Amino acid sequence: MFTRRGLMLTSAAMAGLPAVAHAATDPVKVAPFPLEAVTLMPSVWRDAVDANGRYLLSLAPDRLLHNFRKSAGLEPKGEIYGGWENMGIAGHSLGHYLTALGLAYAQTRDPAFKAKLDYTVNEMAVIQAAQGDGYVGGTTVERDGKVVDGKIIYEELRRHVLTSQGFDLNGGWVPLYTWHKVHAGLLDAHRYGGNGQALKVAVGMSDYLIGVLDGLSDEEMQKVLAAEHGGLNEAFAETYVRTGDKRYLDMSRRIYHKAVLTPLSQRRDELEGKHANTQIPKLIGLARLYEVTGDKSYGDTASFFWDRVVHHHSYVIGGNSAGEHFGAPDKLSGRLDDKTCESCNTYNMLKLTRHLYQWQPDASWFDYYERAHLNHILAHQDPQTGNFVYFVPLASGTQRLYSTPENSFWCCVGSGMESHAKHGDSIWWRSGETVYANLFIPSELAWADKATKIALSGDILKGEAATFTVTPKGKADFTLAIRVPKWADGPQLAVNGKATPLLVKNGYVRVRRTWKPGDTVVLTLPHALKVETMPDNPRLAAFIKGPMVMAGDMGPAQGDVPQAPVVVAASALGAVDRGSLTLNAQPETVQLVPFFNQYHRRTAVYFPLFTEDQWQVEKAAYEDAEANRLALNWRTIDIMRLGEMQPERDHGFVTDVSEPSSRLGRSGRWMMWTTGKYFEFDLGVEAQTVLQVTYWGQDIRRNFDITVDGVLLANEKLDYPSEAQFRVVDYAVPAAMTAGKETVRVRFTTRGTGLDVFEVRSLRPDTVRVTG
Repeated sequence: MFTRRGLMLTSAAMAGLPAVAHAATDPVKVAPFPLEAVTLMPSVWRDAVDANGRYLLSLAPDRLLHNFRKSAGLEPKGEIYGGWENMGIAGHSLGHYLTALGLAYAQTRDPAFKAKLDYTVNEMAVIQAAQGDGYVGGTTVERDGKVVDGKIIYEELRRHVLTSQGFDLNGGWVPLYTWHKVHAGLLDAHRYGGNGQALKVAVGMSDYLIGVLDGLSDEEMQKVLAAEHGGLNEAFAETYVRTGDKRYLDMSRRIYHKAVLTPLSQRRDELEGKHANTQIPKLIGLARLYEVTGDKSYGDTASFFWDRVVHHHSYVIGGNSAGEHFGAPDKLSGRLDDKTCESCNTYNMLKLTRHLYQWQPDASWFDYYERAHLNHILAHQDPQTGNFVYFVPLASGTQRLYSTPENSFWCCVGSGMESHAKHGDSIWWRSGETVYANLFIPSELAWADKATKIALSGDILKGEAATFTVTPKGKADFTLAIRVPKWADGPQLAVNGKATPLLVKNGYVRVRRTWKPGDTVVLTLPHALKVETMPDNPRLAAFIKGPMVMAGDMGPAQGDVPQAPVVVAASALGAVDRGSLTLNAQPETVQLVPFFNQYHRRTAVYFPLFTEDQWQVEKAAYEDAEANRLALNWRTIDIMRLGEMQPERDHGFVTDVSEPSSRLGRSGRWMMWTTGKYFEFDLGVEAQTVLQVTYWGQDIRRNFDITVDGVLLANEKLDYPSEAQFRVVDYAVPAAMTAGKETVRVRFTTRGTGLDVFEVRSLRPDTVRVTG
C-alpha cells in the first residue's frame, strides 16, 4: 500500500519517466489512503458511486473524441454529443471523463473502467501524432460566421494577437479552462489508471502550450489569465512532479492571475462580483505549488481564501455563490434563488480542503468537508438515473433540475462524473503509525503495511453508532484516531464493549493499542436539532440535525410553487415537534426532512422568523411580497442575467465593446460613454410579451435604443429621480414583433452616454405590475 507521494512516484516510474520529490521542507503531514485501499459498503454513498459508474460506462469515448479527431484531420468515429459538447467548450467533458474513469477504476477495481480509459488515451495519442506538434484539443470558435477549429486561438496568441470581452479569449469560450480539464484528465489517467501513455500525451500538450505562452509578455500573460483557465497552474505543477522538468514548474508559477491572487495574498477579500468557480481552482494550484516548492506564501494565500469562502460566502449546505458569482461577504440573505450553490464550486472547495488538511491535520477541516460533501455533493446527483444538477437551489419552493444523459454536458456534469466516482477518497488518512477516520461512510480499509483491515459500519444518518472492527493478521500496533464532529451532542466511546473516557485533541479521540482480530471501537454520536441563522439576518434560519441540513418538504417538483413557509414563534426550535420533526409554520405545517435526498421534491431550507407581535405588523407586507414573487415567477418566459458567463452563453450573447459589471452583488454589463456600441442576445417570447429591464437607479439621463429583431422598441432616456437601488422598467412589445416566434434578438445600443444593464426578462402580461 502506498502513501500519496509514493503512489505518485510509482505511477511516474511505471511510465518510464523521472519523478521529483516535494520540497525539502515538506508541508504535508498526513496523506489519504489511496482509493484502491478502500472498499465502500452499502450506503447512500455506494449508491451514488454505482449510479455514476453505470453512467460512465454508458458514454461512448468516440463521441467525446469527435472534435479531437476532426481537429487533427482524422475521420470522427462517433457522432458528437449535444449540449455543451456541441458548442465551443467541447472537450471539457472528455477531461472529466478520463479523471472519472481513473477514479472509478481505483474505487471499484472494475476492469471495465480501465478498458474505456486505456482506449480513450490510445485514441488521444493517435490524434496527437496526427497533429504533429503536441496539440490535442476539441474546442471550436466562430470566425467570419463559420465554426472553425479552436487551435487557431493558440496560434493567434503565439503571434501576440489577443482580445477579450471578459469571459472569452479571442472569441473562444474559455479555451484554457477546457485545456486544463484535458491536461488534468490525462494526469489522472496516469495516476489512477496506471496508464503511462497518458503522461506522455500530457507532456506533449504541455510542451505545445509552453511554446505558445512563453513568448508572451507579463502584461499579455495577465490578459490571457483574465479569462477562465481552471487549475492550469496545478496541472503544470503536477507535470513537473511527474517528470522533473523545471520548465513546467516555471510555467506553473507564471500562471498567477494577479488581479485575483494579489489581493488574497495581502489578506483582502475582493471576491464580490467575481465568477466563483473561475477563482477556486487558482487557489488549488497555489496549494499544490506550496507542497511542491515549500513557498509558504502560496499556502497562506490558499488558506486565507478558504477561510473567506467557507466562513463568509457559504450557505448552510456548504455551497457558495448565487448565479455563479460571489456576493459581498456575510451578505447572503438577499441572494437566495434558483441559482444558488453551483455544484462545481463545492467539488473544487472539497479538493482545496483536502490540501489544507494535509498540512494541518485538525478535525475542524472535516467539519466543513462533511457538511458540504453530504448536503451539497450528494444532493447534486439523482442516484436513480445518475443525472446531475448544475445548481442546488435554496430558495423556498425550488426544485432541482437535472441533466440529460446525452444533451447537457454542463461543467457540473463533468465535475459530477468525478465527485461520484470517489466517495471513498477522504474517509481514511494516515501519518506514520496513526490512521485517521474522518468521515463516517461505511467502508473497509485494507492497510497493507500493517496487514490489517478496518471495517467501519453503522448508518449515522439514522442515528446508529459508528463501529470500527479491526482485523489484523495476527497482531498490529497503531493508533486509531477518530474524528469527533462538532455537531455531536454527548458522544460516547466504547472499546471492546467497555465504556472508555473520551479525550479529544485537535478534534480526535485516539485509541492506541496492540490490536487483535475482532477488536471493536464504537463511537456513539447523538445529534439534536439545531438552528443556524444567516450572518446578515438572524431572523432567517435553517435547521440542522447532526451532519444533515433539514428542509421543509413542500411537495413534489411538479405543479404550482407553494407559498414559502414562515415561522411565527418565540424561537425557531420552539416551533418544532421534536418527536415527529414537524414544523409549525404559516400558512401550514411542514415536515422537516434531510435536504440532500429530496431529489424530486420542492423544499424550504431557510425560514423567516417572526414573533407574534412582529407577524401582526409585517404579515400583510410579507404576504404581498410573497404573492408578487410567485406572480413574477409565473409571468417569466425567459430571463437573461447579464455579466454572468453561463446565461450569456445560453442566450447567444454578442458585444462589440462592453465589460462585466457588478452592483450590490448583482452582475451586469457596462458600455462606455459613446455612440453606436451594443450588446445583444436571444430571448424567449410568446405572442404577448413584456420586456422587463433592471437598471441601477442612479444611472439617470442615459440615452440608448432597445431593438427587437432589428426593429426599434424604445429610445430610452432613463428620466426619473435618482435613487440608490435597482429600478425595473417594463416595455410592452408590440404583437407584430413576436408573432410566430419563440425567440427574438434583443439589442441595446448606446446613443452618446454609458449604459449599465443587469437583468432582462420576457414576461407574460398581467394586471399585477411587479416593480422589483
